[in-house]
Amino acid sequence: MYGLIGSFTAHAGKRDELIALMTASTGDMPGCLSYIVAHDPVDPDKIWITEVWDSADSHKASLQIPLVAETIKKAIPLIAGFGDQIQTVPVGGVGQ
Repeated sequence: MYGLIGSFTAHAGKRDELIALMTASTGDMPGCLSYIVAHDPVDPDKIWITEVWDSADSHKASLQIPLVAETIKKAIPLIAGFGDQIQTVPVGGVGQ
């Protein structure tokens, strides 16, 4: 399995718009076992994304899905900065 945990900082006041955009297009992503978007409890403009995929190749391929590519294009203007991005190797838990 392949995991990613990352954060984005939205432009001031745009966090909820960014979250709505990022959660609206999570339908058919082959190989995606879990995709969670969360508010940061301290920073009102920061969001965290936690993803679990069956493989790194599935994640990479998802970026070419037309709906995902369009979502990324729409999200970029809402993002003020990119934070941490950590790759993980999930080994178990709920949602797999």
